[in-house]
Amino acid sequence: MHPEKTSFGKGRAVAVSLAAVTLFVLLWSAGGRFGLFNPLLLPPPEEIWATGREMLTDGYRQLPLLYHVAISLGRVIGAFIPAVLVGVPLGLAMGLFPVLRAILDPFVQFFRPLPKLALIPLVILWLGIGEVSKVFLIFISALLTVLVGCAAAVGGADRNRLRLGRALGATNRQLLRYIVFPGALPEIFTSVRLAVGVGWTTLIAAEMVAADTGLGWMVLNASSYMRTDIVMLGIILLGLTGYMLDMLIVALQKAVVPWDGKA
Repeated sequence: MHPEKTSFGKGRAVAVSLAAVTLFVLLWSAGGRFGLFNPLLLPPPEEIWATGREMLTDGYRQLPLLYHVAISLGRVIGAFIPAVLVGVPLGLAMGLFPVLRAILDPFVQFFRPLPKLALIPLVILWLGIGEVSKVFLIFISALLTVLVGCAAAVGGADRNRLRLGRALGATNRQLLRYIVFPGALPEIFTSVRLAVGVGWTTLIAAEMVAADTGLGWMVLNASSYMRTDIVMLGIILLGLTGYMLDMLIVALQKAVVPWDGKA
């Protein structure tokens, strides 16, 4: 016997999520009010909110707060789009052609787990300390994730459909266009979502390369002055911005792959 599937409901899920976040903030605030946390190490949410309002007016290091957000977002998007444009077709090709996969896979698997901080000295030597080096670090992180995901997605193609297509005389191009690619799209979107997360986390490393703007730089700079309220504000903005990017990709996936998850 199989357990009956229960529909939790999207509206109920949103309500539960909001309640969980609200409860967390209330407990955090109460902990700060009753002295359970050292405010120097973990400022209460009221202090972070006040800092955010102040920085919206005065900015940080003579630059508006939203400018730092826009700079970081621009760096990630500027690296992410080329990573997808290169990584999706190359990853699909790796999945389709074993020889190409055998050639590229050792390099992909070597560089993928490598901490991107280790690449900073070489990137500075090769590309200097300008924007190109920062975007390149994020690009490499996102590209490797997309390559692995897309190559694996090809293996998920329906073998029965492939055999049926060949029996009906379909060419390799037609099989790729009408069977392999549509079947791989859900996994491609999953790899793209992962690539956004990896690229966004690499932003901190990228903005260590002689930066003087951006959320990652703001967090690192504020930490050197023990401004944990600004550090926490930057972390919250990083998380919220990354979450919004992920939501955009999920919305795009639902529009492009409406059959995903349906029987």
